[in-house]
Formats: sequence, structure tokens, C-alpha cells
Amino acid sequence: MPDRKANWITMRILKPGMLSLLQDAGRNGYQAFGLPIGGALDRQAAQVANWLLEQSPDHPVLEITLLGPEIEFEGPIQIALTGADLSPQINGQPAAMYRTLSISAGDHLSFGTRVQGCRAYLGVRGDWDVPTWLGSQSALRVGGQIWPSGSVLERGQQLRIRGGTPIESRQVKKRPFYSAQATLRLIPGPEFDRFSPASIDYLTSHAFTLSPDCSRMGYRLEEGLPDYRPGGELISSGIVPGTIQVLPSGKLIVLLADAQTTGGYPRLANIQDRDLDVPAQLAPGDKVRFLLDN
Repeated sequence: MPDRKANWITMRILKPGMLSLLQDAGRNGYQAFGLPIGGALDRQAAQVANWLLEQSPDHPVLEITLLGPEIEFEGPIQIALTGADLSPQINGQPAAMYRTLSISAGDHLSFGTRVQGCRAYLGVRGDWDVPTWLGSQSALRVGGQIWPSGSVLERGQQLRIRGGTPIESRQVKKRPFYSAQATLRLIPGPEFDRFSPASIDYLTSHAFTLSPDCSRMGYRLEEGLPDYRPGGELISSGIVPGTIQVLPSGKLIVLLADAQTTGGYPRLANIQDRDLDVPAQLAPGDKVRFLLDN
């Protein structure tokens, strides 16, 4: 039961946005049971939001995709906005990003036109009143159901936060720029040797377009490897966020945090960890190039 003496603040969800859900550092240790790690797709942006609020880097934040929610705060609280610029506004006026903001009772947070990036992060100074499931508050769809309950915003939802002690305002002056054309550095995958030199040359010399078939599980790319010929059948093997699989058609899938833990398609390459956050800020229609680091 919530502590009645605590400073509980309610966020009333007027509009949920396209996809707004809680994410922290995810669930480690359950991959053998088929559960993905999950967690914030742009780890750095999530961690910066928590730094602005003097909270641990893995504290839960709200991950907001492309079209942001509309939220009414029914009490005072401090927040921070990082990641994609989705034109955030407080009471109809532009809201600063990458700095600590003080919210008053009755304030409205909304979002407008996407300027750059794909996913924004809303951190709050305090603890979200959402159950922990397998050590995490990150939203995850399992068997057609979202776990834990309350971790994905819905219209009319009243999401409670146990507000923390106010802090001095912080800001980050150097903000990232999210381009619609990105380069991802790769290392060869386990089945790299199955691919011809011509396929590898095509991979590293052409731009690929993100298709509309994009989710937290992965991004499908519009273009494929033109001379790819599927080899023999593969035994289903382990995959991780950042794995690039090749379909029988030659088209590529870039796997992300919510992807399955095993798969039967060839694993051409893996995104290097230093670039693993980059896909989070790419939207359908954006371009990506690959740089192979042997």
C-alpha cells in the first residue's frame, strides 16, 4: 500500500501519445528463459535525464516515441526532458530541454512537431507508483499482455509519483544532434563468412532506408543484399540487441532491446556498443550506412 504520508503527485494522462512507456535499465538474467533485456533504447538520453534530477542512471523514465502525450500534473514536481526534440511545451509555451524544470500544480505538458530524433525521455524527481516485475519497471509485452501493469500510458490514466526532495536546477549545454542519416559501426557476426565479398561490399557502400515496420523489437530496412543466396538451414541461436539478421529475401533486420533472444536467420554483424543508442533516434524513412570494423 502507498505511504499516505509521502508526497504523492498524480500525473493525469489526457492523451497517451503514439507510444509512451516506462523504461529503466531492463531485465538482466532472464534471457535463458526467453525474455529480452529491454530497457531504454537510447540509454545515454535516459541517463542524462536522471543526472539532471540527481537520480541513479538506471532510474525509470518515460520513453516517448514520435508523437508525445499530453499530461496534467496535479502537484508540484521537478522534471527533465532529453533525447528527441518533439517540441515540448508547458502550458502552451516552449519547454527547455536538457535542464531541470520545476512544475506547478495544474501545469500541462504537451508535445508538437518533431524537429529531430525519434524518442524523447521524460524523467521525474521521485519514484513511479508502478509495480516491479522481475526486477524492473520497464514495459514489456509478453504473451499479448503488457508487464508490469500501468507501465504504458493510456488515456485517462492517473499515474502516481512519490515526489523527491527538490534540488538545485542542473543543465547540459552540449546537446546531441540527431541526423536523419546515421553511420553504424559493426563487428562481424557469427555467420559473417556465409556472405560473399559482393554482399559485404554492398553492405558497406550503400545507404539503407528504415521501413515503416519499426518497433522496439527491431527495424526492417527497405533495401536488401542484391546477390544474397540463402545457405543451409541454421539452428536457432542466441541474438542480442544490435544483431543484424538477414532474411531469405536478402533484406536486413536490425534487432533492438525488445527483440527475441534466439533466432534462425544468419547473423551478419553486430552494432558496436558505442553506436547501440543511435538507432533509437532514427525514424521510418531515415537512412543508415554501415562501417565494418574488422
